[in-house]
Amino acid sequence: MKRLEGKTAIVVGAGQTPGETIGNGRATAVLFAREGARVLLVDRNLESARETQSMIESEGGTASAFEADVTREAECEALVQACCDAYGGIDILHNNVGIATGDAGPTHLREENWQRILDVNLTSVFLTCKHALPVMREQGSGVIINISSIAAVCAVGMLAYKTSKAGVNALTHSLALGNARYGIRVNAIMPGLMNTPMAIEQVSELRGMEREQLVQERNAQVPLGAKMGTAWDIAYAALFLASDEAKFITGVVLPVDGGQSARIG
Repeated sequence: MKRLEGKTAIVVGAGQTPGETIGNGRATAVLFAREGARVLLVDRNLESARETQSMIESEGGTASAFEADVTREAECEALVQACCDAYGGIDILHNNVGIATGDAGPTHLREENWQRILDVNLTSVFLTCKHALPVMREQGSGVIINISSIAAVCAVGMLAYKTSKAGVNALTHSLALGNARYGIRVNAIMPGLMNTPMAIEQVSELRGMEREQLVQERNAQVPLGAKMGTAWDIAYAALFLASDEAKFITGVVLPVDGGQSARIG
């Protein structure tokens, strides 16, 4: 039996950076569709969202692509309306966008980079939730999953990224408690070191190093098997949280990191 049969899901960030592997948003969208959900694929890169749509439809799933910049409130309102118009409601909102471009320590971080990172990583989550919540409240049910990062709780040199993801965790807690009485569950996932295009191809290019060297360096940092996770690890965690199997779980911030965040002291 499909775990999301009859459900409607919005996956924000359903496209991906080009690369050899699959990204978190695309993997989650594909898995949700495989499990029976109808999926609205939201991305600022419409062609990339359409690539995800083609993958889903080639497997017999149902999906549509929608172009939006989720740092803009009007576009967040529009994507919620588009989902309601296409599928009659919203059962699952999955927020999967994030950047760290231009991040640095406190004395070198430029104000415009600080603001852009917070807008993309945190404000976007607030805006999509703001407009999806009234639909879910009216239904008396709904699930929101926010993709955070173990950077929120681990030592990293990226000040704005860390702060934004810690904010996602705090926002998740607040929304979970504030909307429990409406039957809405809100949880977050904190990915660790993942073998995805954004983490590998993009970073290796920025650092001017070979892709395989970066993969080896990141693998060596992971306690569980000395190997990074994949986007499918995030997707399956999201599937569990989206499904009725997690019907008594809300306000959780779940590390999916091979034990990396368990390193204390």
